[in-house]
Amino acid sequence: MSRLFGTDGVRGLANASLTAELALDLSVAAAHVLADRGEFAGHRPRAVVGRDTRISGQFLEAAVVAGLASAGVDVLLLGVLPTPGVAHLTGALGVDLGVMLSASHNPMPDNGIKFLARGGHKLDDAIEIVIEQRMREQWQRPTGAAVGRVTTYDDAVPDYVAHLVGTVDRPLAGLRIVLDCAEGAAWEAGPRALREAGAEVIAIHAEPDGLNINENCGSTHLASLQAAVVEHGADAGFGLDGDSDRCLAVDHEGNVVDGDQILAVLALALRDQGKLARDTVVATVMSNLGFVRAMKEHGVGVRQTKVGDRYVLEAMKVSGYSLGGEQSGHVILSDHATTGDGILTALKVCERMAETGRSLQDLASVMTRLPQVLVNVPGVDKGRADEDAVLAAAVAEEEAVLGETGRILLRPSGTEPLVRVMVEAPTVEIADGVAQRLAGVVKAQLAL
Repeated sequence: MSRLFGTDGVRGLANASLTAELALDLSVAAAHVLADRGEFAGHRPRAVVGRDTRISGQFLEAAVVAGLASAGVDVLLLGVLPTPGVAHLTGALGVDLGVMLSASHNPMPDNGIKFLARGGHKLDDAIEIVIEQRMREQWQRPTGAAVGRVTTYDDAVPDYVAHLVGTVDRPLAGLRIVLDCAEGAAWEAGPRALREAGAEVIAIHAEPDGLNINENCGSTHLASLQAAVVEHGADAGFGLDGDSDRCLAVDHEGNVVDGDQILAVLALALRDQGKLARDTVVATVMSNLGFVRAMKEHGVGVRQTKVGDRYVLEAMKVSGYSLGGEQSGHVILSDHATTGDGILTALKVCERMAETGRSLQDLASVMTRLPQVLVNVPGVDKGRADEDAVLAAAVAEEEAVLGETGRILLRPSGTEPLVRVMVEAPTVEIADGVAQRLAGVVKAQLAL
């Protein structure tokens, strides 16, 4: 049977593959697994539960709460709150388990369940596997006073905002910022945090109705943010996603500043402050070669991992790094957060602008993006991508021609029967030519 858990919790079409029954069973199993690991030893177990703005989050929240309380866990309801806010309060309130209901940047009909361990950390693969194995097992149900209690925690947004503002060492006065809240979980906390830090904030897509989350807005649809920044004469704009764990930016002229550029800006900021652990930033193999080159020129090392924020986090935890992230805008500042935090990212970029007096455009110019072309090749046996000799020879031949002016990455998809061919080169035309030639070889050699 295929695993329920993907790279970021359990996701699916709400009330179809992701049902109330599944949410309840998962929550009971999660409570049992963490209890067996000794997380609840010596005290009555507690959990926090938060959600984004999707209407399906309401019935899934009820199911999760029912599961946890039936297993003897006291539950604090956080209401609508970003994923990093739930992670923060899981640690700050000293509870044993956090649950976030969100499908992040996915369309509204989807939803997801993400569990966080004590301290606000994501569960590792081994724990997720055990949770799946223990679903629907026979168990001794608590009764009477032993069942869990459910309480609404009214200070979730104020506490999270106070934490965010507390990370900013320099007031953001004088900065005019447009914030696209994606009609999602950050609609209240995002604008509030930036305003309390001193910035003038123009919030857009901050009127969620349960149906409009991520709809032509947020980090995956930046056009309206670009227009708003220019219209309002803002210094910068930031686009969050539905659960606010990622952030992309727009400079004062409406140009997109992606996750690699944001990482570059923050890496140099932390280095100058003496806070960049080991003078190294963690990124993935999909990071633009221009980013790697820029960091090298400024004496900053780059540790690259597989694609996925969980792999970035793992490398950061193992080696004690303080900054990591992805091109998609998933930026992790481990001195302040246990997961990617879009609002925190925006605050820290604004802080760098205020500290230096430089525009975001100027700061982002520290790196020059190489043209990047990505071609997906479906209908192939992705398992043989690393073994085919003809394909390996074709890649080696193209790499020899590119030399140090570009790079090639062939990567089997983690979720679909396809192979991704990514090429960076001095021009789009060169990159596209190499990508198309290699895609042809992939299709010829690995066809199903």
